[in-house]
Amino acid sequence: MALQIYNTLTRTKQEFVSLTPGKVNMYVCGPTVYGYIHIGNARPVIFFDVVRSYLENQNYEVNYVVNFTDVDDKLIRKAEEMGKPVPEVADMFIKAYTEDLEGLGIPHATANPRVTENMDIIINFIRELEEKGFAYEKGGDVFYRTTKFQEYGKLSGQNIEELQFGIRIEVDERKENPVDFVLWKAAKPGEIFWDSPWGKGRPGWHIECSAMSRNMLGDTLDIHGGGQDLQFPHHECEIAQSEAITGKPLANYWMHNGYINIGGEKMSKSLGNGILVKDLLKQYKVEAIRYFMLSTHYRHQLNFTEETMRQAERSVERIANAVNNLHHRLEAAVEENSAVTPEWAEKLEQIRSTFHAKMQDDFNTPDAITAVFEWVSEVNGLLQLPEAGRADLEAAEKLFTEMNGILRIVLPEEPELLDAEIEALIEERTQARKDKNWARADEIRSLLDAQGIVLEDTPQGMRWRRK
Repeated sequence: MALQIYNTLTRTKQEFVSLTPGKVNMYVCGPTVYGYIHIGNARPVIFFDVVRSYLENQNYEVNYVVNFTDVDDKLIRKAEEMGKPVPEVADMFIKAYTEDLEGLGIPHATANPRVTENMDIIINFIRELEEKGFAYEKGGDVFYRTTKFQEYGKLSGQNIEELQFGIRIEVDERKENPVDFVLWKAAKPGEIFWDSPWGKGRPGWHIECSAMSRNMLGDTLDIHGGGQDLQFPHHECEIAQSEAITGKPLANYWMHNGYINIGGEKMSKSLGNGILVKDLLKQYKVEAIRYFMLSTHYRHQLNFTEETMRQAERSVERIANAVNNLHHRLEAAVEENSAVTPEWAEKLEQIRSTFHAKMQDDFNTPDAITAVFEWVSEVNGLLQLPEAGRADLEAAEKLFTEMNGILRIVLPEEPELLDAEIEALIEERTQARKDKNWARADEIRSLLDAQGIVLEDTPQGMRWRRK
């Protein structure tokens, strides 16, 4: 079976065919870095990483780009609240974002372009739009002329007339049309700015992704992804900007994940029911968080409750127990030259085929997880047999490694630090404090704390003990 992807643009499942055989260019809209990421941000982060992992499993070379919006209205307001420059605030939250991703077991993207590092590219993109008649300047601001792009609304399934009367749009009398959107914003007094042909200012939100994705991945992406909330207006505007210049599709496949509800209610600032990833990681194991996120199809809404998280914890514990029991049996198994028994090989192949069939059906992770549980049942049965051979055990381990390498719902435990390693770290921390290298000292304390090591100051010096 060939990989099928539900394309938001066509509203159908389509066979996936990359532009370049063996290679995939994928762009997923990243965070605006003015705060810590919440559980809603975590869903696309986890899901699209699984998409990347599966494509790599299918022998594609994946160029995976996730941008950072490191200047915009929200960031400017946050910087004002904190009394710090915008770049400093952005750096702080990019660092926090990276730490949260590591906590969720997610490797780095191929690249994380930042708006502030691509200003010339963005400005030149706007100039191209202006030259083609798709942009116009009024009072230092530059707007996109939506009426000139006849397909505006094709991603969200709306037309301009519907948008004028059915969508809340910022009123600006300088616009030729209410649905025109800003490409360049003139700087207000005291705001961060860049010089441009239209005066001092900064980019609008939508233009950055069009400019940076084209610069890094070319005119047409294989896959463009993001949360359902980005479908309109952000992705709609990206299409209008990019396709007005290139005359080509911005992306061949558009993918959008559904919302997360908290206890049956939509997560929102007004309700105050958001949950930060850094807090979530303190309450639950990362494996349970990943399991929860993947236990519902990515296009469907996901409901977060304490009970669903407890269920997720029990589920990953059941899987982990089977894996650990298998590893324990393998450690005690004698070396042998025998092959995998035909009956066992057939069972494993059926599980493997089911797993891949579900993943190839628009990344159906819930049913793929069901295949993992079939593996658990079969392995638990195998371990009851005293005569189970090493070849059968190793074949079972190999299949789990393949499936888990895509989903990562069982992560390897961190090796426990040896006493000598702890002593060396404490000595390094003491020296760091003497050198007033507080950052390194705090980093070592955090590392030790994560390993369950408690530091105690005594009259005789620093002591340590395990929790």
